[in-house]
Amino acid sequence: MALGAKRSKEGTQVLRFGFPKGSLESMTAQLFERAGYRMQFPERSLFPSIDDKEIECVLIRAQEMARYVEQGVLDAGITGHDWIVGPNADVRELAELRYSKTSFVPTRWVLAVPEDSTIRGVKDLEGKRIATEAVELTNAWLAKHGVSANVEFSWGATEVKPPLLADAIVEVTETGSSLRANKLRIVDEMLESTPRLIANKSAYENPWKRRKLDRIALMLSGAIAAQGKVGLLLNCPKDRLPKILALLPSLSSPTVSPLADGRMVALNTIIDERRARDLIPDLVDAGATGIVEFPITKIVA
Repeated sequence: MALGAKRSKEGTQVLRFGFPKGSLESMTAQLFERAGYRMQFPERSLFPSIDDKEIECVLIRAQEMARYVEQGVLDAGITGHDWIVGPNADVRELAELRYSKTSFVPTRWVLAVPEDSTIRGVKDLEGKRIATEAVELTNAWLAKHGVSANVEFSWGATEVKPPLLADAIVEVTETGSSLRANKLRIVDEMLESTPRLIANKSAYENPWKRRKLDRIALMLSGAIAAQGKVGLLLNCPKDRLPKILALLPSLSSPTVSPLADGRMVALNTIIDERRARDLIPDLVDAGATGIVEFPITKIVA
């Protein structure tokens, strides 16, 4: 059951927001910073501060987030797609935020076994022991394939359990490096997961909370879209414009503006940051001048 509407000391409404504690915590904090929010995480406190008096943050494990949002204890929060579909949580997804604990790529839940295991596919798991933190997710995946296995909850250090304590594991990974270091090989991919901004369905029906959440979703999505992008400003003679435009990639089309002297134009565009070091010398060779590269924190289409 949803709790009653909370108001701040100033009498304004307050959005109860669940912030993921654990592996997603650092990257989520960075995302909020790029979206324009300033946060602090006091030691030994589960209540981060944020420079928005209309938001009250609480640190919650991502695995529990969807349950508290579904029940209305929290109005909204951020958790992985895996922790929504695993318990089949009845929440509203407002935005997909493509990042993980160390990068901006999705995580994968994979089935892994020792390098010398005879297990080659999901059917080979019949009657086997599987260790994982994602018990519900794994059971649903096995049921879909018509396989019956003994799935046990793992409290951590899952990679070291085969072959003595388990025949196989289902573990989350970004690159697979930890699995390889423990002499495990990936047999199958169970689910790709990205963090999601979720809301309690009743809370989202409240006009004030809907507007607040939509604005948060817009800014977080804009910060994700800007990741790895930079802006370029440059000038060039009009007769060099076609050659310059042919070199410039862009999200849409570069903005071209005439300069006061009538002979030059200014261009403004967005590019992948990794291309800048090769592109800028090419632009100079093509006649561009006054080139300025600048960081971008948000792109709102």
